[in-house]
Amino acid sequence: MREYLLTLLIAGVITYMLTPLVRSFALKQNAVAKVRERDIHKEPTPRWGGVAMWMSMGITLLIVENLELVGKAYSRELLGIFLAATFVIFLGMLDDRYELDAITKLAGQGLAAAILLYFGIQILWLPIDGIIVLPTNIGQLLTVLVVIVIINAVNFVDGMDGLATGIVAISAAAFFGFSYLLAVENGFSRAGAPSLVTAIVIGTCLGFLPHNLHPARIFMGDSGSMFLGLVLASAAITLMGQIDANAVFSENIGPAALPLLLPFAVLAVPLLDLGLAVLRRVRRGKSPFAPDKEHLHHKLMSWGNSQQRTNVILYLATAMLALPAMLSAFIPVWSAIIVGVVLLLIAIAVTNRAKPTPASKSNKKVKLS
Repeated sequence: MREYLLTLLIAGVITYMLTPLVRSFALKQNAVAKVRERDIHKEPTPRWGGVAMWMSMGITLLIVENLELVGKAYSRELLGIFLAATFVIFLGMLDDRYELDAITKLAGQGLAAAILLYFGIQILWLPIDGIIVLPTNIGQLLTVLVVIVIINAVNFVDGMDGLATGIVAISAAAFFGFSYLLAVENGFSRAGAPSLVTAIVIGTCLGFLPHNLHPARIFMGDSGSMFLGLVLASAAITLMGQIDANAVFSENIGPAALPLLLPFAVLAVPLLDLGLAVLRRVRRGKSPFAPDKEHLHHKLMSWGNSQQRTNVILYLATAMLALPAMLSAFIPVWSAIIVGVVLLLIAIAVTNRAKPTPASKSNKKVKLS
């Protein structure tokens, strides 16, 4: 655990130090988010925060390679994750600078998933009525779909200062806890690519967050949201591939489905936001990728919650689902549910549910435009 904590710290410090340099570079290259009607920020803000995260990941991997435990996690899968992350970083940089169309981005995300497949990272089985070993083509298709969905879930929730960064940090922490405790409880190797990359994700998010909190000095941009989404999806699929599902079921040592289901549990808030947005837009005859101002954070702010309070509410909502999902593999389910209920009550307590007056609504619109 100490080596993972050291890795997390190194990633955080490097990200924190690199972000101002990346911010200056983004300004010079005009990779800037201008203020649009649907946006919350009031001033043009540089993007490309994801570049600092990616650079931090690469440098951290070089630094910790020779650590006794973490060094054993270096594998073909880890190389594949980093190369796929590199691809989506450059795709995201182009989108942040030139605003690519939705089809081009989806195609690029599919190619990033194809890189994972090339390095052997794919869904091999599903826990349906026991164990179903998937045909290769079905497993590959499912892998691509999972990667694309998680990437876009993170992208959709990235609409407010510090929101996506904090949610992904909580999600990655829950996933790291699951993968590490699974190894400890069942005698698996504690050195694995899923634990290593999620520890790095936690560090990069924590290092980036001080620059990204309201008022944000830099946004992660699509480069950052796609990077984080891809790494989380890759970690989940890699962990699932490392588990002998038949042994898990026969020895009753834990829920085999959790490696695949956990990312959907820990990312329930962005996935819910994604699903509601797609349904809302399709029902109105619009493209699923057409922007609007009806995301979850917009709803909470329309009730009179500040950006900071809205962040806290959605952080708590993420933890409310992520922690019980992770803990349920190791403690009685009722205990995990209690943890979730406590976090839910805290989230309710801090939520301002008073509808603003017409005057305040008018003022709010002025502030958001």
